[in-house]
Amino acid sequence: MTRERLLRGMALAGSLVLTCVAAPASVAAAAPAQSRGHAADPQDAALAFDSAGYTTITVTVDGRPMKVRWYKEICYVANPVAAAARQPGGPGGGTTIPNTACGYQSMNVFVPESAFGDQRTPVYFAVNNSGWKASYIKAGVTDGTPYNSATSNVGAALKAGHVFVDVASRSRGLIGADGSFPGKAPAAVVDAKAAVRYLRLNDATMPGSAERIVVNGTSGGGALASILGASGNSGEYVPYLAAIGAAGVDARERSTLRDDVFAVNAYCPITDLGDADVAYEWLYNTLATRDATGSNPSPEDAAAIAAGFTAYEKSLGLRNPDGSRLTAANMLDTIEEEVVRSAQTYLKADPAHSIPPLGGTFEITSGVPGGQPTTKRYVNDWIDVDTATRTVRSVDMAKYLAFVATQATLKTTPAFDAVGVDGNTTSGTETDLFGPPTQKYLNYTEYGWNHNDVAGDGSGLDDTGLAWHQYTGKKSTTVDDQVHLINPMDFIGTRADTAPNWYVRHGTRDRDTAFTVSVNLDRALAADRQVESLDYRLAWNQPHAGNYDVAEAMAWITDVVREAGDPLTPRQKG
Repeated sequence: MTRERLLRGMALAGSLVLTCVAAPASVAAAAPAQSRGHAADPQDAALAFDSAGYTTITVTVDGRPMKVRWYKEICYVANPVAAAARQPGGPGGGTTIPNTACGYQSMNVFVPESAFGDQRTPVYFAVNNSGWKASYIKAGVTDGTPYNSATSNVGAALKAGHVFVDVASRSRGLIGADGSFPGKAPAAVVDAKAAVRYLRLNDATMPGSAERIVVNGTSGGGALASILGASGNSGEYVPYLAAIGAAGVDARERSTLRDDVFAVNAYCPITDLGDADVAYEWLYNTLATRDATGSNPSPEDAAAIAAGFTAYEKSLGLRNPDGSRLTAANMLDTIEEEVVRSAQTYLKADPAHSIPPLGGTFEITSGVPGGQPTTKRYVNDWIDVDTATRTVRSVDMAKYLAFVATQATLKTTPAFDAVGVDGNTTSGTETDLFGPPTQKYLNYTEYGWNHNDVAGDGSGLDDTGLAWHQYTGKKSTTVDDQVHLINPMDFIGTRADTAPNWYVRHGTRDRDTAFTVSVNLDRALAADRQVESLDYRLAWNQPHAGNYDVAEAMAWITDVVREAGDPLTPRQKG
């Protein structure tokens, strides 16, 4: 990390925390606790865990009643950022939140009865940031609810005796009490790190082990889990942590606690946003998928963005398992191999599993929670399976990508940095994740910035008089730092402490982000010597979703926890 980047990071940290409130009295009044080997400093004293501050609820898991201790809405920072009472989303275009003081920087902790006195059991750390959006505090475990451990990750975690933690965090879309936007990157990552630090600070008094934190997330949450797992103990985040009063940062802004985690359980992670448009347009234009599916409204933009993929992929310096370099030239072959592996793994997992023959029909049922499921049929014209050997004979990649894009219309061009480009000011893309907290949107990629043509939106040459390279060349510019600080690819293989265990899934029917993104994440992790267990796969016939393989994921967690041994006597790093 350069001195310039550190100084710019410190300036950005200060700018992102505009409105703070005192910690709730229930938190401030608690007696200070100590993490193993760590003496709490005065600020940490306000973040002590109150072991008696719980409510007992009862749930059923697989038909059996279970008592659970609920530690409600623990504020995990000493200087939480105040939120407006009315937030976007919800019925009528908005929702009223009751906890404006710390509702976006709190966590609900649920302790099953088998873990009441257990300081060795894992902590299942659930983040809930769909689409990189801010996540208000939620209670994933509710009184009287029945859970099936085969299909519910909540039920499976409770049955296994894990401490289940729902973590809220600031991120895009959040409106502050002063009307600002305090969820700009890297706020979500900083908050997740602060929650980890709270668990470490109070490890000696809380059930569960802070040395066995397993982070679970989907989509934007999968990305948050990934950057949290990749950037452990990086000093680049310390100024931001200090600004919100996170545990383990002393008066001189030195870190006195760790924020690395034990394992990452990520589904369809939307990562590497700075290059996500390049990856998306390359994937869906290299075989003319946009044209074939009638979803290419901006062909010149699409082609221009896709043209950057070759150089981008080369810059990563990744290799395939056979040692060959992973490049744009062999990326389609690599994805095809992953699709074949996915199909064959699915077929061999259960004799009842089958894939329709060529000319047969895929029947795909989908629906929203509480709504009527719908079933649609698609002709299989892309994968040929030998039913006798249960192996794949061939995959037609052009038809496969068209199959993916037919089920859900492809995203806009650009897909992730589209607001303000070609007159588009209504896209739901991630531009509200970047920029200063006083500005709602900001283009954050070179193409988006240089092609912005909406006067008055604060982005682009038209508003600033600066091209992208000129704008990012200014010392006062922070958007490039923001993009960097939420990208796990920038931290894997560096001096940051990468989580040793990774379970990553990306559905074979997921059109929300390019398959290249998860492939690159896998290859980068495989090259990181700190990674001990890496289980990556394209999940057969799954859309943009998560936690569809609860039994398999929980079995993996059980295995890596057993392999790691007693967390009270952690192994020394080699």
